[in-house]
Amino acid sequence: MRYPCLVPKRLCKTDITCSFEREGLNEYGEPLKAIEYSGKCNYQDKARTVLTAEKKLIQITGTALFPGDICPDLPVISGGSATIFGVKRRIEQGTKARNPDGSVNYTEVMLV
Repeated sequence: MRYPCLVPKRLCKTDITCSFEREGLNEYGEPLKAIEYSGKCNYQDKARTVLTAEKKLIQITGTALFPGDICPDLPVISGGSATIFGVKRRIEQGTKARNPDGSVNYTEVMLV
């Protein structure tokens, strides 16, 4: 059975470059190289207010949605960075939404 893609490619129009960190070490004891992705996404901005001891701070966050699995080498997305609209942001969280058969329907990356 074929499942419908919940993030169609025709809605992905924003250019993005992502660098996903990998956990572990290679045979020389060095950290593994990051996985790079460059393509289109559906990007949504949001802003939230965080209260600090001195003043309040406005924090810009965003969500990037990709059709399918953008990094099949990683079982989970745990961190990294993304460049969108010329601004480099930190990846706070990544989610791979799966179909009932176990395949990845779409990938969601939350940026701060």
